[in-house]
Amino acid sequence: MPYIKTSDNVEIFYQKSGKGKPIIFVHEFAGDHRSWEPQINFFSRYYNCITYSARGYPPSQVPESIEKYSQERAWRDILDVIDKLNIEKAHIIGLSMGGFATLHFGINCPNRALSLTIAGCGYGAKADIKNKNEGFAEESEKNAKDILDNGIEKFGNDYGLGSSRVQFQNKDYNSWKIFNERLINHSQVGSANTLLGVQSKRPNLYELKEKIKKIKVPTLIINGDEDDMCLEVGIYLKRNISSSGLVVVPKTGHTINLEEPALFNQYISNFFQAIENNSWGPRDNRAKIITN
Repeated sequence: MPYIKTSDNVEIFYQKSGKGKPIIFVHEFAGDHRSWEPQINFFSRYYNCITYSARGYPPSQVPESIEKYSQERAWRDILDVIDKLNIEKAHIIGLSMGGFATLHFGINCPNRALSLTIAGCGYGAKADIKNKNEGFAEESEKNAKDILDNGIEKFGNDYGLGSSRVQFQNKDYNSWKIFNERLINHSQVGSANTLLGVQSKRPNLYELKEKIKKIKVPTLIINGDEDDMCLEVGIYLKRNISSSGLVVVPKTGHTINLEEPALFNQYISNFFQAIENNSWGPRDNRAKIITN
């Protein structure tokens, strides 16, 4: 199995397919490197596609210490994958937890990104910065305790049928069943530590407004219209990243790339084509709403 060793000595499993400009796929909390199969099958015809399992997700290493898990480590793991594979720049595509990592990578390493695709990003972000992400942090800590006390299977079966997951089950039961079966077989320790180290402690995006506004890398934001926790955040990101476009996919929940793979692939394919033709520019100043 191919592995890279991160800058803090954690082994990360990865897979490569295809040739051409590189794409790095960064999965969500409920996924792993296999979550991107519909995208690998399509984009590997034209691009060098790299997908990996985050730390805590076998066959990647599962560190026992919560200190090995953080939002910073998540984006730095993207950088480590790129560095160890001798890639100068790559398109970065992330969903949910991977979308947060992609956004933070764009903030910290814009010179290493050809583009950013930020999908399903928003859980734990609140406009009311007085509350920060306390509710989400408490929920993440509760979920981690549930996993450690009762196992990943029970938690995964409930999590896989959340309010923004049922759309996937309703549209494509067989694909949802594969997704859910993989989820309930994740590492108990890795999943709990990810919730405690990454999810519960992620910084509030509304407090990062000035940093987000500095992103000039071509950016595509994708949300499902029934993924209520992410819709407003998608608009917020659109308004503050001048180089961004926003896609809202109708009648769709959180697991966008699996729930609507053809649409997801088409939007990204069009995005890449616009970049390669130098036609994806910043927002025209005449289109901006001036506010006090």
